[in-house]
Amino acid sequence: MSAALIAWCALCALQDARHRLISNLLTLPALVLAAGYLLFSGQSLTGASPLQAMSALGLALLFSLPGYLRGHMGAADVKMLSALGLASDVMHLLLSIAGAGLAMLIWAWLAPRCWPHLPATWHQHLRQLEPDSPGGQPYAPFLLCGLLLAVIWHLSR
Repeated sequence: MSAALIAWCALCALQDARHRLISNLLTLPALVLAAGYLLFSGQSLTGASPLQAMSALGLALLFSLPGYLRGHMGAADVKMLSALGLASDVMHLLLSIAGAGLAMLIWAWLAPRCWPHLPATWHQHLRQLEPDSPGGQPYAPFLLCGLLLAVIWHLSR
């Protein structure tokens, strides 16, 4: 199931990196599927208990709603984190968020140096990741990095 989460997050990340927007057709079905799977199977997509998944959902909302209300995060980011919470557990969510933060710091340091040397097609298709992009960086590409970190950490245990 981790592969499905990564694939979904990758689609969201690509759309966010291209358009700085994630379609409800990607976020809402993921949220419904994660909730439905939890309800009918009695566990999250990563095998966590309903209490762990609900706790992760609560943390996702606790971390994302203030940013959304202040205009620092989009509604799609809130829906993505909520779906990730319902689909996993607290540790997956926390590692994903921490990994996203780390990836953002690394990108902020590397992007001005490497962006000019990337192929023109990358500039065209991932234009929202440009270092001087107005409005800041999209969150989903960095959340994908964090999710990959969380999955690797869980697989190594």
